[in-house]
Amino acid sequence: MRIGFHPVRHGLLVLTTLYGIFIPQPAMSQPANNFDVVEATIDSIHAAMRSGGLTCTQLVQSYLDRIATYDQAGPKLNAVQNVNPHALQQAADLDVKFKASGEMALLHCIPVLVKDQIETDFMPTTYGSAMFKTFVPRRNATVVERLQRAGAIILAKTNMGEFAAGGSGSAFGDCHNAYDPTYFASGSSCGTGIGVAASYGTVGIGEDTGGSVRGPASHGSLVGLRPTTPLVSRFGMMPAAPSRDTIGPIARTVKDAALVLDTIAGYDPNDPLTAAGYRQVPESYTTFLQPNGLRGMRFGVIRQPMDKDADANAADFAEVRAMIDRAVGILRMKGAELVDPIEIPDLLRLIEGSGGTPNTNIYETEQAIDGYLAQHPTAPVRTFRGIVESPLLIEARRRALAYSVGHSPSEAGFAIQRQTQEALRIAVLKTMADNRLDAFIYATFDHAPTRLPRTTPGNNRMLAPLLGFPALAVPGGFSSDGLPIGFEFLGRPFAEVLLFRAAYDFEQSTKIRRPPAMTPAVRQ
Repeated sequence: MRIGFHPVRHGLLVLTTLYGIFIPQPAMSQPANNFDVVEATIDSIHAAMRSGGLTCTQLVQSYLDRIATYDQAGPKLNAVQNVNPHALQQAADLDVKFKASGEMALLHCIPVLVKDQIETDFMPTTYGSAMFKTFVPRRNATVVERLQRAGAIILAKTNMGEFAAGGSGSAFGDCHNAYDPTYFASGSSCGTGIGVAASYGTVGIGEDTGGSVRGPASHGSLVGLRPTTPLVSRFGMMPAAPSRDTIGPIARTVKDAALVLDTIAGYDPNDPLTAAGYRQVPESYTTFLQPNGLRGMRFGVIRQPMDKDADANAADFAEVRAMIDRAVGILRMKGAELVDPIEIPDLLRLIEGSGGTPNTNIYETEQAIDGYLAQHPTAPVRTFRGIVESPLLIEARRRALAYSVGHSPSEAGFAIQRQTQEALRIAVLKTMADNRLDAFIYATFDHAPTRLPRTTPGNNRMLAPLLGFPALAVPGGFSSDGLPIGFEFLGRPFAEVLLFRAAYDFEQSTKIRRPPAMTPAVRQ
């Protein structure tokens, strides 16, 4: 149903259909809730619950009210694909457990928004495509299982670029920036980024093959981590390019991102690549969040454009450069040392030769998706070629995916790309060693967000996935149009602890983030 409301009884819940999205409503009234979920953190939520001023049920309902108010109504941000119909029952169960024991798991009752590329067996997993709009897998992804074991509630599955690219799909249409719906939100984890920016949930999960966590974070004034590739299990996620695919947190604060990583990182026998991360996970990433963390750290500032489409004469290019200048000044003020600028030899050529440009990352996709779909006998489409040939696929994605049809990792072209990637890694590590660097910093994009339907040029996100190294996007400021712009810290493999340390001190010293003006608190 696309108009009005249609209540349907479902156990102890009332499900309300809002423009095709089921929004659970409590069957019984709750006490007044004075807790404002806008910009709420994991710590502030847990403190309110311990004080008796907030229940899990009230918290979940507050987020559901925001989704109902702002996603398909109001500014129509179009971030959410499906809401978990069991969310309020799960919240009620957690309330009972907490009342009985007084104990909280790490993510007790934290509502999480999950990119719809990641499997859930209790609601559809669409991959952003109308082909899979009603497909419910028979299993959960490893990250979903780990989040739930930590007490989190998977509140909703979020809109995404169809089959993990761009900011639009045939399932639910375009994503709209939370700061201005006429602007690009970046992709492909756009729905998660928008939803976290607009406080539809406390934290979110995205997927990053070529920048899909860090782009939405940059365009949403958020913190987004692409972890070292083997650190987080990809089991239960439709692949795009297995040598680059990974899953990471999107949050409004560095600490919340660190707490989510605490939950999802670690070895998973279902994803053998994670064996490379065995014993690389600290007891808690939050241990490294210190007020003077930047003191004594050493950074290299990359000002070389990593995208040939960057326009150095554009006004917003100058705005982004000014943002980097301000960030560099703050890092120096906090006691960091900087090499500014720093040059990585042949950087753009090595990125391009590694398959870091559009329609050149073509060798892994068909084999990976065919293998993935073979694990799902009930999937409505069973092959990658069937996806590409479907009339439901949006045309822009068809053109892009068509480049991968008929290719495989056994081709000489893929071996050449991998050799170039290794040359890129050596060049980056040598530059870090020669200059005694802890990390690099650079703009996530060399331009501010663009108006839809254009995508933002000046994309610098490909460096981290080609290397397999961790990169943490943080808010850097706002453009003259009021759109968020951001930058990244990039470090050596498994250096997430250093990136969190640097980003936390920067965040606490600047408090740059501000919430979107068009999604204020919802009146109760």
